[in-house]
Amino acid sequence: MWHPVKHLKTITHHHNLVMIHCFKCGLYFQGLTHDLSKLSPVEFFSGAKYFQGTQSPNNAQRKAVGYSSAWLHHKGRNKHHMEYWIDYTLGEGAPMGGMKMPTKYLVEMVCDRIAASKTYRGKDYKDSDPYDYYLHGRGHYLIHPETDALLEKCLRMLAEEGEAKTFSYIKHELLKK
Repeated sequence: MWHPVKHLKTITHHHNLVMIHCFKCGLYFQGLTHDLSKLSPVEFFSGAKYFQGTQSPNNAQRKAVGYSSAWLHHKGRNKHHMEYWIDYTLGEGAPMGGMKMPTKYLVEMVCDRIAASKTYRGKDYKDSDPYDYYLHGRGHYLIHPETDALLEKCLRMLAEEGEAKTFSYIKHELLKK
Protein backbone atom coordinates (compact mmCIF):
# COMPACT_ATOMS: atom_id res chain seq x y z
CA MET A 1 0.00 0.00 0.00
CA TRP A 2 1.25 3.48 -0.83
CA HIS A 3 0.92 6.06 2.00
CA PRO A 4 3.07 9.13 1.23
CA VAL A 5 0.95 11.58 3.25
CA LYS A 6 0.79 9.36 6.33
CA HIS A 7 4.52 8.68 6.07
CA LEU A 8 5.30 12.40 5.75
CA LYS A 9 3.14 13.16 8.79
CA THR A 10 4.95 10.46 10.79
CA ILE A 11 8.46 11.60 9.89
CA THR A 12 7.50 15.24 10.48
CA HIS A 13 6.03 14.40 13.90
CA HIS A 14 9.17 12.42 14.77
CA HIS A 15 11.47 15.19 13.52
CA ASN A 16 9.62 17.80 15.58
CA LEU A 17 9.92 15.70 18.74
CA VAL A 18 13.65 15.16 18.17
CA MET A 19 14.06 18.88 17.54
CA ILE A 20 12.32 19.75 20.82
CA HIS A 21 14.45 17.25 22.74
CA CYS A 22 17.69 18.39 21.08
CA PHE A 23 16.82 22.01 21.88
CA LYS A 24 16.39 21.04 25.57
CA CYS A 25 19.97 19.75 25.43
CA GLY A 26 21.32 22.78 23.60
CA LEU A 27 21.85 20.97 20.28
CA TYR A 28 20.05 23.47 18.03
CA PHE A 29 21.67 22.68 14.68
CA GLN A 30 21.25 18.93 15.16
CA GLY A 31 17.63 19.43 16.16
CA LEU A 32 16.93 21.42 13.02
CA THR A 33 18.76 19.08 10.64
CA HIS A 34 17.84 15.72 12.21
CA ASP A 35 16.98 12.97 9.69
CA LEU A 36 16.72 15.21 6.63
CA SER A 37 17.81 12.22 4.53
CA LYS A 38 14.34 10.76 5.13
CA LEU A 39 13.16 13.19 2.46
CA SER A 40 15.54 11.72 -0.15
CA PRO A 41 13.83 9.53 -2.78
CA VAL A 42 15.34 6.22 -1.66
CA GLU A 43 14.22 6.73 1.94
CA PHE A 44 10.93 8.54 1.36
CA PHE A 45 9.52 6.26 -1.35
CA SER A 46 10.43 3.13 0.64
CA GLY A 47 8.84 4.64 3.74
CA ALA A 48 5.65 5.49 1.86
CA LYS A 49 5.46 2.05 0.26
CA TYR A 50 6.06 0.09 3.48
CA PHE A 51 4.28 2.47 5.89
CA GLN A 52 2.41 0.80 8.79
CA GLY A 53 2.18 3.56 11.38
CA THR A 54 3.16 1.39 14.35
CA GLN A 55 6.82 0.75 13.55
CA SER A 56 9.54 1.75 11.16
CA PRO A 57 8.71 0.91 7.53
CA ASN A 58 12.27 -0.40 7.28
CA ASN A 59 11.16 -3.58 9.07
CA ALA A 60 8.40 -4.20 6.53
CA GLN A 61 10.83 -3.63 3.64
CA ARG A 62 13.25 -6.12 5.22
CA LYS A 63 10.48 -8.72 5.42
CA ALA A 64 9.42 -8.08 1.83
CA VAL A 65 12.79 -7.97 0.05
CA GLY A 66 15.36 -9.19 2.58
CA TYR A 67 16.99 -5.83 3.32
CA SER A 68 16.05 -2.20 3.71
CA SER A 69 17.51 0.12 1.08
CA ALA A 70 16.11 3.04 3.07
CA TRP A 71 17.99 1.97 6.22
CA LEU A 72 21.23 1.30 4.37
CA HIS A 73 21.02 4.82 2.95
CA HIS A 74 19.90 6.40 6.24
CA LYS A 75 22.50 4.92 8.59
CA GLY A 76 25.33 5.96 6.31
CA ARG A 77 24.31 9.62 6.40
CA ASN A 78 23.20 10.20 9.98
CA LYS A 79 25.88 10.24 12.67
CA HIS A 80 23.39 9.77 15.49
CA HIS A 81 23.03 6.07 14.57
CA MET A 82 25.53 3.70 16.15
CA GLU A 83 25.66 1.82 12.84
CA TYR A 84 27.29 4.87 11.24
CA TRP A 85 30.24 4.31 13.58
CA ILE A 86 30.98 0.67 12.66
CA ASP A 87 34.42 0.23 11.13
CA TYR A 88 37.34 -2.18 11.10
CA THR A 89 39.17 -2.27 14.41
CA LEU A 90 42.93 -2.29 14.79
CA GLY A 91 42.76 -5.65 16.54
CA GLU A 92 43.95 -9.05 15.37
CA GLY A 93 42.41 -9.86 11.98
CA ALA A 94 40.80 -6.40 11.82
CA PRO A 95 37.30 -7.45 12.91
CA MET A 96 34.41 -5.01 12.65
CA GLY A 97 33.57 -3.05 15.78
CA GLY A 98 31.81 -0.01 17.11
CA MET A 99 33.86 3.18 17.27
CA LYS A 100 33.38 5.66 20.10
CA MET A 101 30.66 8.15 19.16
CA PRO A 102 31.19 11.85 19.80
CA THR A 103 28.95 12.90 22.69
CA LYS A 104 26.77 15.26 20.65
CA TYR A 105 25.74 12.40 18.33
CA LEU A 106 25.14 10.07 21.27
CA VAL A 107 22.84 12.71 22.77
CA GLU A 108 21.01 13.08 19.46
CA MET A 109 20.61 9.27 19.45
CA VAL A 110 19.00 9.44 22.90
CA CYS A 111 16.64 12.17 21.68
CA ASP A 112 15.90 10.09 18.57
CA ARG A 113 15.05 6.98 20.60
CA ILE A 114 12.73 8.94 22.87
CA ALA A 115 10.99 10.52 19.87
CA ALA A 116 10.68 7.19 18.04
CA SER A 117 9.10 5.59 21.10
CA LYS A 118 6.68 8.50 21.47
CA THR A 119 5.84 8.40 17.76
CA TYR A 120 5.15 4.67 17.55
CA ARG A 121 3.72 4.12 21.06
CA GLY A 122 1.49 7.20 20.95
CA LYS A 123 -0.71 7.63 24.01
CA ASP A 124 0.72 4.39 25.45
CA TYR A 125 4.23 5.89 25.69
CA LYS A 126 6.06 5.55 28.99
CA ASP A 127 9.51 6.93 29.84
CA SER A 128 10.69 3.33 30.23
CA ASP A 129 9.91 2.47 26.57
CA PRO A 130 13.23 3.65 25.06
CA TYR A 131 15.17 1.73 27.72
CA ASP A 132 13.07 -1.40 27.18
CA TYR A 133 13.69 -1.16 23.42
CA TYR A 134 17.42 -0.77 24.08
CA LEU A 135 17.47 -3.84 26.33
CA HIS A 136 15.51 -5.88 23.79
CA GLY A 137 18.09 -5.30 21.03
CA ARG A 138 21.23 -5.02 23.13
CA GLY A 139 22.62 -8.45 22.27
CA HIS A 140 23.16 -7.64 18.61
CA TYR A 141 24.62 -4.13 18.84
CA LEU A 142 28.11 -3.42 17.54
CA ILE A 143 28.81 -0.45 19.77
CA HIS A 144 31.84 0.94 21.56
CA PRO A 145 31.73 0.04 25.28
CA GLU A 146 31.93 3.69 26.42
CA THR A 147 29.18 4.72 24.01
CA ASP A 148 27.06 1.80 25.17
CA ALA A 149 27.56 2.68 28.84
CA LEU A 150 26.50 6.31 28.30
CA LEU A 151 23.52 5.31 26.16
CA GLU A 152 22.36 2.87 28.81
CA LYS A 153 22.91 5.42 31.60
CA CYS A 154 20.79 8.05 29.82
CA LEU A 155 17.98 5.64 28.93
CA ARG A 156 17.94 4.10 32.41
CA MET A 157 17.85 7.60 33.94
CA LEU A 158 14.92 8.45 31.68
CA ALA A 159 13.08 5.30 32.78
CA GLU A 160 13.74 5.86 36.48
CA GLU A 161 13.80 9.65 36.85
CA GLY A 162 11.99 11.11 33.82
CA GLU A 163 12.77 13.52 31.02
CA ALA A 164 13.51 16.65 33.05
CA LYS A 165 16.27 14.98 35.07
CA THR A 166 17.67 13.21 31.99
CA PHE A 167 17.84 16.33 29.82
CA SER A 168 19.34 18.32 32.70
CA TYR A 169 22.05 15.67 33.15
CA ILE A 170 22.75 15.64 29.41
CA LYS A 171 22.96 19.42 29.10
CA HIS A 172 24.87 20.17 32.29
CA GLU A 173 27.07 17.08 32.58
CA LEU A 174 27.54 15.21 29.30
CA LEU A 175 27.72 18.14 26.91
CA LYS A 176 29.88 20.28 29.22
CA LYS A 177 32.82 17.83 29.09
